Amino acid sequence: MLLIYALAGLAGCKLTQPIEQKARISTPQTFAGQSDSTGIASIQWKTFFKDAHLTALIDTALQNNLDLKIAAQRIEIVRSNILAVQGALLPSVSAEVTGGGRKFGDYTMDGVGNYDTNFSENIDADRRLPAPFLPDYFVGLRSAWEIDIWGKLRTQKKAAYNRLLATEKARHAIITGLIAEIASAYYELIALDTEMAIIQKNIALQQSAVETIKIQKEGGRANELGVQQFSAQLFNTQSLEVEKQQEIIEAENKLNLLLGRFPQPIVRNNILEQTLPPTALAGVPANMLRRRPDIQQAQFDLLANYSEQQAAQLAFLPSLNITAFLGFNSFKSNLLFNPASLAYNAIGGLAGPLINRKALKAGQKRAEATSLEALFTYNKAVLTGFQEVSTSLKKLENNRKINDFKTQEVDVLQQAVVTSKDLFLTGYASYLEVITAQRTVLEAELSLTDVQKNQYLALIELYRSLGGGWE
Repeated sequence: MLLIYALAGLAGCKLTQPIEQKARISTPQTFAGQSDSTGIASIQWKTFFKDAHLTALIDTALQNNLDLKIAAQRIEIVRSNILAVQGALLPSVSAEVTGGGRKFGDYTMDGVGNYDTNFSENIDADRRLPAPFLPDYFVGLRSAWEIDIWGKLRTQKKAAYNRLLATEKARHAIITGLIAEIASAYYELIALDTEMAIIQKNIALQQSAVETIKIQKEGGRANELGVQQFSAQLFNTQSLEVEKQQEIIEAENKLNLLLGRFPQPIVRNNILEQTLPPTALAGVPANMLRRRPDIQQAQFDLLANYSEQQAAQLAFLPSLNITAFLGFNSFKSNLLFNPASLAYNAIGGLAGPLINRKALKAGQKRAEATSLEALFTYNKAVLTGFQEVSTSLKKLENNRKINDFKTQEVDVLQQAVVTSKDLFLTGYASYLEVITAQRTVLEAELSLTDVQKNQYLALIELYRSLGGGWE
């Protein structure tokens, strides 16, 4: 039998090496249009964000956000798996107190032997077997131990440790995403405030225009149609003000949810005060791969699955198990703790699957497929990271250009409003031209605010996509 297990072990040595995976995805040396300079991800978030109100909100979220609290508990759950695997490497010892008994058939070997023994002259009264019911009492320790001769349990421990690291990286990913989401929501809220100020400014201008057209109507220089057109435009802008108020309430509530608190006013600046850097450096891709938590999580998952694949293959090899007990054993309770009742035993043996191994083969196939899935997940995470960085870099660059054109557009349209008003007062322009000029400048100012907001959002997204913010 030992020869059979030895042959099985030699044949199984080929199983100890997992199937080689395809090479991981090759990455470019630099991001398109970027130098090898240090990227913005190396800047800590408290330094990266200059707004004191924003940093205070992020601090609050890191303390109270429920997703982070959930992630922390997931880490504890995975940490317990390491303890379980570590325990499997050590012998299990349990205290045992048992009592029982049985009655052997009179026409069995045990029944006849027990009956005949009591007539022997070699035993005294203490050694006489109770009849017909034979009790059995035991107090002591029992132990079982699987010796890890092939490294299967150590491989499972390594897999559990990598799972823990992957879970910690998942928490870091939540932190980076949370910081970016709070910063984005904060700047969206400020942009809404800016849009509200623009709308209110235009309401004041349009109210003045309505009063002017009414005076001109009384003087015979305008008609009721002009008054109605100016009034309708005013009502439309006032409705925009109410819509913007609702958007501000929704944005504040969204931000409060991220902060883990009930709805309340958000303290913030009135305008976008943070200075955008002239150039946002992405650094080198290798740094992104080391810093970005979701890529690191995918890498640790890949390593964990690789170890689990190896453990599934090692399960085909024989296992060495040792069982033992030490204690007091007796068929009479009054003699249980007598020194002569001391009993002990130790048994060691190899055991391994020979015939029906379908369950082990299924586990092996599952582990191989899961390992390859983890490889593809890692490659996808790398591709996603590059895509996000590239998109954010281009978005920053293009938004700067759009901002320049929009700024010029707003300047020209603001002058056009003044010009149209002057021409209208002197009779060289119609009220429709004034209304058109006012409506156009309002749309352009709101559009410029949206472009400015998108610049901040693109910078925040670049910071997150490079793995910044989780320290």
